[in-house]
Amino acid sequence: MKKIGWILVGASTVAREWMVDAIRQQGDAEVLAVVSRDAARGAAFAEQFGIAASYTDLDAALAHPGADAVYISTTNELHMAQTLQAARAGKHVLCEKPLALNLEDARRMVDGCAEAGVVLGINHHLRNAASHGKVRELIRAGEIGQPLYGRVLHANNLPQHLRGWRLDAPESGGVTLDMFVHDVDTLRFLLDSEPRHVTACATSGGMTVAGLEEGLMAVIEFDNGALVQVHDAFNAPHSLSGVEIIGTKGTIFATGVMTQRPVGTISLTRDGGSIDIPVEHENLYVRSVRAFQRTMRGEGQPAATGDDGMRALATALAAQQASRSHQRVTLAG
Repeated sequence: MKKIGWILVGASTVAREWMVDAIRQQGDAEVLAVVSRDAARGAAFAEQFGIAASYTDLDAALAHPGADAVYISTTNELHMAQTLQAARAGKHVLCEKPLALNLEDARRMVDGCAEAGVVLGINHHLRNAASHGKVRELIRAGEIGQPLYGRVLHANNLPQHLRGWRLDAPESGGVTLDMFVHDVDTLRFLLDSEPRHVTACATSGGMTVAGLEEGLMAVIEFDNGALVQVHDAFNAPHSLSGVEIIGTKGTIFATGVMTQRPVGTISLTRDGGSIDIPVEHENLYVRSVRAFQRTMRGEGQPAATGDDGMRALATALAAQQASRSHQRVTLAG
């Protein structure tokens, strides 16, 4: 069987720390080339990981012999154009979040990939965590009854090497499009429900340029009736990470799970007692690439589809609007 050939679009931190290895662990895949607007950066990345080719021109990279799929991890404002470029070249696309900066561009990406007959997946890594998969199983099995309330704790200290455009580029979307969008996707996955209303408050101007959110607290109302409080921040070095879902019969608390790493614990509290739930952890990105490649071969869907990406983006933009207008925002059905 021919190996799936991947082109990395963006010599990014996530590609360096997670995706090169995740692709190579598949066994039936190889990284053929990397694309970077900075020729020196791309060449250094290729040399570090033993990648045969580096390009500054995306069209040239898309014409690389054996290329089947691209992984896009460039800055947010480039996602739409690069996805459509790859789709027109007949390449399947696994794109980092947020899918785009607005819903019009996101729709163009989804439609463009569909028209080209290529797979579009969104690398919402958290839904690939075994911990979140176990929480979803427990909820679906009725272990806590009907979900009523929830909390997501996803505030941390943005590492020094990730600062830069996330803090000073208005088009980055700040913490709302960097972290909150992940939380929305995770909650949709856990609850099997869609956000309907969002209320939010945000802070900016400490680490970020004025007007760009560095901390966000939001309440999302889901169409199953659940209310979920979400806290994201770039400037909370001593905060904990976790997800709590409270139902009519019990509560699930997953600790340390809002991370790229395959870690975390889960407890289930009901009937006056609490029990630990075992989790068999696995690399989140390995799971994401595996599901994407299966879809390429005609089996199932990506872990997160283009529609998933659009829905997470729509809610994130609603939270941004709510925090700036100080009004509750209703999402379209």
